[in-house]
Order: sequence, then C-alpha cells, then structure tokens
Amino acid sequence: MISEQKIRAILFYLSVFIFLVGLPFILSFAVGYKFDPRKFKFTKTGIIVIKTQPAGASVYLDGSLLRDKTPVTVNELLPARYNLKIELEKHYPWAGEIEVGKGKVTRLEKIVLFLLRPHIKQLNKERLSSFWIDEEDKAIYYVNQDDNIIYISNLEGENYKRIAPFIPITPPPLKFKLSPDKQKLLYFNKRQVAVAYLINRREASPKDEPFILNYPAEGIVDVFWHSDSYHLILADERRIQAREVRPDSPAVELVVLSRKNSAIFYDLDTDTLYFTDYQKADDGNLYNNLYKLELNTKNFPFQGLIKIKADE
Repeated sequence: MISEQKIRAILFYLSVFIFLVGLPFILSFAVGYKFDPRKFKFTKTGIIVIKTQPAGASVYLDGSLLRDKTPVTVNELLPARYNLKIELEKHYPWAGEIEVGKGKVTRLEKIVLFLLRPHIKQLNKERLSSFWIDEEDKAIYYVNQDDNIIYISNLEGENYKRIAPFIPITPPPLKFKLSPDKQKLLYFNKRQVAVAYLINRREASPKDEPFILNYPAEGIVDVFWHSDSYHLILADERRIQAREVRPDSPAVELVVLSRKNSAIFYDLDTDTLYFTDYQKADDGNLYNNLYKLELNTKNFPFQGLIKIKADE
C-alpha cells in the first residue's frame, strides 16, 4: 500500500514537472512564438500567404512539399529566407527566395503560372509587313507591302478585308497613327510623312488619294493628328509645324527649337502640345524648360493662318 502511494506521488510530481516545463512551449505557440534551436530561444514566427492563377498548384518550401495546394497559408515559420517553388501540371514553374520576418505576413498573391504551350492563332490572311491595333474600335489594321494594301479585321482576325491602298516609304514607317475620325492613316519615317484614306473606294474622290510629304532637310521626330482630323502637327529636329492634310498644303511654322530632338507630347483631348527646349536665362546660361502650346481651334485659327501664308 505504501509503495502504491509512492508511485502515485512520483507520477503526480512528474506530471507537474512536465506541465511546468511544457507550459512555456504551449503559451509560446498560442501567442505566435516558436523555439528556434539555432538561437536556442523562443522567436516570434511569420506567415506566408500564397495565391496563384490558376489555383491548385503544389508548393515546395525549402524542398519539402506542403500538404495543401494554392491558395495556401503557411503559419509558424521562423524568421529566415526560404526557397519557394510552385508547380502546376502543363504550366511553367515559379521559383523564388522569400524573406519571412518576425510577426509579419509575407503575401505572394499575384503569381501567374503560364501555360507551357499557349494557344497561338494566326490572324492575318495575307502576307504581313506591319500592323497596329485600334483598341477603341476593337480592330486590327494590317499592311501588306507586297501588294501595297491595307487590311482590317476584328481582334479575332474575323471579317478580314481590304480597305485602302498603301504607299510604301523607305525606310519603313516608324509609327502608324489613325485620325480621330478613323478615316485616315498617317505613317512616317525620318524623312517622309504619308497619309492613306481608309474609306470605301467607291465613295472616294480625287482628293482622297494617298500622298507623301517629303522632309529631306530635317529628321522627323514625331507627327500628331489634330482633333479635327484635317491638320497634322509635325515636329522635326528644329521646328514644330502645322499643315493641312493635303499634298500641296503650305506649312505653318509654330515654333523654332533651340535644341535637337526635344521631348514632345501631344494631348489629343485638348489639342495641347508639350515640349522641352533650351532658352537663355538672365544669368547667360542655357536651361532646358518645359513649354505648353495650346492648339485648339478656338485659340489657334489654323485655316486663317494657312490662307494668309499661302497668299504671301
């Protein structure tokens, strides 16, 4: 009977001892701490949240496969750098090194796993040399310089048809730009500006024939449509000009630049041109400044200026 009491006492004190020893571990886990054997102390843990598109990917953390697939939250991670690899069948894997901080949540919520063999569809039905996309009207324009024709289709390559002749320029165009009314197309290189009319040829008149403007002296930097779809704003290395969309139109010289290759931006909504240029300050030094030129028809009578220029 005495021996049984001793055994009970020993077991009781042993249980109390285990409880007291384990209590710090239990409380630490409860408040987000974990024992770090490398530092031999309790350390605040961190969390990794992983989301992928598409979901259902396998996650490897330092080479160990996690039980759950994405989206997944990995808790109670000691502060450190972890190697992370994400895999999904028939998709390219994703890999990276992740930093986990004390008491912090590291979020990886924009991981895209791309298909190994993405679906590729040919859209053009004729030979292709250039193309551009009209996002507003959901259309694609194509240029075939073999037959010098401009074609159009929807964004899926459907309703493919020819719409206008194309005048080739050499070297090939740097940019293509549709007019605001979607009836004309300009394209240019450093020495030439060409305009094509994207209208039904049965409705076309002689004035709607495509044409080229030559600028052999100064290299063209950029060309913009005015919102009236009847004027071009042209910037070369030394000048900013305006001219009507016709081959024999005289140019209106708006600005003479002090530097070559100025930075230029055109706001079609307000017909405002922004450009940089050097000007001499009071201290005698040249400084690069930003200028604003308003070209809306209320403030800038293009027709009047061009007619005056032509009469002179």
